[in-house]
Amino acid sequence: MMNRREWLAVLAGAAGGAVAIGAMEYFAARNTIPLMAVPFATSIVLVLGSPEVDAAQPRALIGGHLISTMVGLLVLWVAGPTPWAAALAVGLAMVAMHATRTFHPPAGIDPLLVVVNAMPWSFLLVPVAAGALALALFAYAWHLAVRRFNWPTRWW
Repeated sequence: MMNRREWLAVLAGAAGGAVAIGAMEYFAARNTIPLMAVPFATSIVLVLGSPEVDAAQPRALIGGHLISTMVGLLVLWVAGPTPWAAALAVGLAMVAMHATRTFHPPAGIDPLLVVVNAMPWSFLLVPVAAGALALALFAYAWHLAVRRFNWPTRWW
């Protein structure tokens, strides 16, 4: 059974997740990028809901999304937008994230989105790089101001 302090941390994380998703929806709608093409909803849940785990640290959050997206773009360039290429891209992204110590499970959707939707290389910058960086900054500010939690446990 959780104590009052743990419940407050859960509620603060949930409120931050709702604020972040609302902001993400707002910017996606204004830039005509479908929200489902912005791969951060599960990242928000992880970073705000379990901020102490390795996968929720900035290196994994930002690096995982960048590396997974690059893998997806490379596989798309070599193999085209086929279901088998999408599957291969996800598997290769998992290997690449582990090899670079940037394993962030929510980023596993990035190469699938890239290959299935034949995303352009610009997808790496917007929404992926810009979004991952914005999410890290939002999480830092949210944890500091609302939760009084020292996040991240390490920057790199």
